[in-house]
Amino acid sequence: METVSTRLQDHEAISKFKSLVNDVNICMFTTVNQEHNVVSRPMSTATVDDEGNVWFFTNEFSEKVQEVSRDNIVNLIYSHPVKNIYLSVKGTCSLIIDRKKMEELWKPDMKSWFPEGLDDPKVCLVKVATETAWFWNHTTSKMGTLVHMIASITKGEKYKETEKGKLDLTPGSQEK
Repeated sequence: METVSTRLQDHEAISKFKSLVNDVNICMFTTVNQEHNVVSRPMSTATVDDEGNVWFFTNEFSEKVQEVSRDNIVNLIYSHPVKNIYLSVKGTCSLIIDRKKMEELWKPDMKSWFPEGLDDPKVCLVKVATETAWFWNHTTSKMGTLVHMIASITKGEKYKETEKGKLDLTPGSQEK
């Protein structure tokens, strides 16, 4: 099994990023609190726009909003073990209170968190302007991966992943 190491930029990177996020959807949204502790919580992705920004609905007065108000750097960790997709994303976050944008992104299942819908005075958006993402995407099933791992152990060889890489998501990113 060969390892394909990929480094994509601009539109190719955003397209790959959107595809991976859409396959997983739920991430661990990671911030740093006032005591400098790393704090993660699951969040459902509303969308990834054409610029690679990730959008979430949240409560304007939640702890995560307080944490990103102090330090707006976040890490999003997407993981789908069944599909063997893993993604770690660095970005800068901002709070968006824009009724039109919320209407555009609203989905009926959001009522689980906001029973009053968009009439909830606490509902707002968090926009994560993504910078870089690292991904691991195993194209074989979990069972296939296990078989390849056992084969590498039997042969005394290092297990090789199928695809991993870096996505430069900042507009106009250049290979360094």
